[in-house]
Amino acid sequence: MSNANDCDAGHDHAKSACHCDAAFLKLFNASSDLITIASLRHGILLDVNDPFLRVTGYDRDAVVGHTELELGLWPPASEWARLAEGLQRGPVRNVEVIFLTKAGERRTGLMSTQPIHLHDEQCLLTVVKDTTEGRHTEAELGRLSAVVERSSEAVLITGLDGRILYSNPAFTEITGYTREQAVGKNPRFLKSGKQDATFYRNLWDTLLAGKIWHGEMTNHRQDGSLYVQETTIIPVQDDQGVTNHFIAIGLDVTEQRKTDAQLQQAQKMEFVGRLAGGVAHDFNNLLTMISGYGQLLKERLETDSPLHAYCEEIIKAGERAAGLTRQLLAFSRRQIVVPQVLDLNSVVADLEKMLRRLIGEDIELVTVPQHDLWMVKADRGQMEQVIVNLAVNAHDAMPQGGRLAIQTANRNLDESFVRTHPGATAGPHAMLVVSDTGAGIDSETLAHIFEPFFTTKEEGKGTGLGLATVYGIVKQSAGSIWVDSEPGQGSTFKVYLPRSDEPVLQVGPVMQCPKSTAGSETVLVVEDEHGVRSLVCNALAAQGYKVLEAYSSLRAASLMESYAEPIHMLLTDVVMPQMSGKVLANHMAALHPETRVLYMSGYTADAMVRHGILEPNTFLLQKPFTPSTLLQKVREVLDADRPGGER
Repeated sequence: MSNANDCDAGHDHAKSACHCDAAFLKLFNASSDLITIASLRHGILLDVNDPFLRVTGYDRDAVVGHTELELGLWPPASEWARLAEGLQRGPVRNVEVIFLTKAGERRTGLMSTQPIHLHDEQCLLTVVKDTTEGRHTEAELGRLSAVVERSSEAVLITGLDGRILYSNPAFTEITGYTREQAVGKNPRFLKSGKQDATFYRNLWDTLLAGKIWHGEMTNHRQDGSLYVQETTIIPVQDDQGVTNHFIAIGLDVTEQRKTDAQLQQAQKMEFVGRLAGGVAHDFNNLLTMISGYGQLLKERLETDSPLHAYCEEIIKAGERAAGLTRQLLAFSRRQIVVPQVLDLNSVVADLEKMLRRLIGEDIELVTVPQHDLWMVKADRGQMEQVIVNLAVNAHDAMPQGGRLAIQTANRNLDESFVRTHPGATAGPHAMLVVSDTGAGIDSETLAHIFEPFFTTKEEGKGTGLGLATVYGIVKQSAGSIWVDSEPGQGSTFKVYLPRSDEPVLQVGPVMQCPKSTAGSETVLVVEDEHGVRSLVCNALAAQGYKVLEAYSSLRAASLMESYAEPIHMLLTDVVMPQMSGKVLANHMAALHPETRVLYMSGYTADAMVRHGILEPNTFLLQKPFTPSTLLQKVREVLDADRPGGER
């Protein structure tokens, strides 16, 4: 940069510019910086190097012989004055400046300038280091840094030795470790022990091959809790392809994985439930025959006969198997139920005395009902079963005694709750909470706690169907159930049932069973399972009934059309080939309108709905049943003033 002297000498003087010696000229042209030589007296440019021409876009002839102000190199002229003033005090070193190219582009640089003496000429040597690209890079780095600092993903930068050089705020938010605590350490301090040596060996094999590694790992936070992280580790390489840093980017997916696991568990439970419901029909037919023929045989034996005791054992085994089937159907949510509008406070209060006897004196029972608790619609017997099963489960978790609390409350479940609790529904719910101070449950057990036949009790101490039954009942009642527990911290089960705004209906007195089961009426028995049909026909005939037997619905229809005498009852299976029990009953009503109908079925509730059986004024006998139960039901239906009763 030159002084602001007038340029009287003009171009003629430029042509006689000083000539540098060979060493200076070599350095002048070899430099990557922009270099100018100007006359200190006249201010005109005597020479410029090639980088000056390349960066500014000028031709040499257009520059030499002109002043820098004439060329308009300096955007405000004040820059010239400031630097000229500085030169009066001595050389100027590394001053930040802005200069313009021929096209008007603003560029930045660091200027150093000083007077020199060349061949009897006082000159001004100016060197400008172009920092424009560096400024661009710096700006980009600034923007990148801002993005990384504000990112919701944890970012770590490590050296080749594994030491952490940088961590962003998200890392601190996720792990609890501050930047000061992390920098200088190896990331292995986050290890949870959930990944084995093979996992880390594969990770390093990938990185040392210069490839990006992506995977999922479980680490521990500063407070000791575990979190799951989706991690991407990128090896950073120099121009020669040598790795010198690693960048790790981690996304906390702990809650997402919990939600995924809950969804998978719900799907698995649904599958097992369908399987349980699917085998119910055949199993119930078998149990009907086992228990039925066992009872008939027992009635024909003397009480002192050794075979009498054998029959009792057969009947007991059948009853236990039937109980297991009912529990499986409760789990599969295919039990036949009679929902009604309920006050859970009333259900808990009615059970309280029985629960105190059940759990024993060494366990304190506390009930905390909420005033004005919302009503729910559910089967009362099933709700009692839920409470009893949860109380028994709590009792078993407190062998040395403890505290069992049963609480009710109103809760509005929002969308955020539903997102993190698959299967739950938003809206107003009545909540039933059963908590204990027992041993607690570890995470591995929690993942299977509602599965049928899963139990942590020793052999012979439990069937593994208690909590599975609870789960099924709650689901069948359109609710959801969740458990919070840790080893040594007790367990809390929360049941949410949707609020019902239907009016409470008064339940009438239960119909008393008739004293005598004998009769002389005509009964048409339609059952495609030979063993069950034979059992039913023999039991009815033994009590004096006239029995018509049909092994298929088509055979039954033929009998209806050809039989001239009254048929007092149609006792038919619900699901049969060719024609269902409902269609058969409709056919009977057209031919014999006086005939009563009693359905029997080993199928589940959803099958009953599909076949139109679970309707008002419909009688149903659920398999498995015993001959005495069958006879009582037949007599009840025949003696009823009008169709109606148990569904």
